[in-house]
Amino acid sequence: MGNERGGTELRRHLHVFVLGTAVIGIAGAMMTTLDGQLTPNSFQPLRFTFLIWVMVIVGGSGNNWGSVLGAFLIWFLWVEVEPAGVWLMHGLAAPLPDGAIKAHLIDSAEQMRYLTMGIVLLGVLRFWPRGLIPER
Repeated sequence: MGNERGGTELRRHLHVFVLGTAVIGIAGAMMTTLDGQLTPNSFQPLRFTFLIWVMVIVGGSGNNWGSVLGAFLIWFLWVEVEPAGVWLMHGLAAPLPDGAIKAHLIDSAEQMRYLTMGIVLLGVLRFWPRGLIPER
């Protein structure tokens, strides 16, 4: 009896995995044709892949509500960090004389998003390794 149940559960997990993989494959094909027309320069893996992984890891990978919380938190940071980074870089570069270093600092303000996502990810993995809302 225990073996039959284990085999049925294994089969069900395999069906769910195959169905999920098919849906993700179709979504990837649709995104590629919509966004990039198969040109590598238009695809930004950090934005589409890394960001979603950070959302799930921060919220808690075994909990749907955790994933939703992580998505909202990371989305909010993604939207708000760039203007804050521009403000910060202008403040840091203000005492510098006009030149290449000052221009580079101001132009690199949008990279503050990636720095912030990395810091958030490291902080969550250090202090809440199971996510903000862990699996029960």
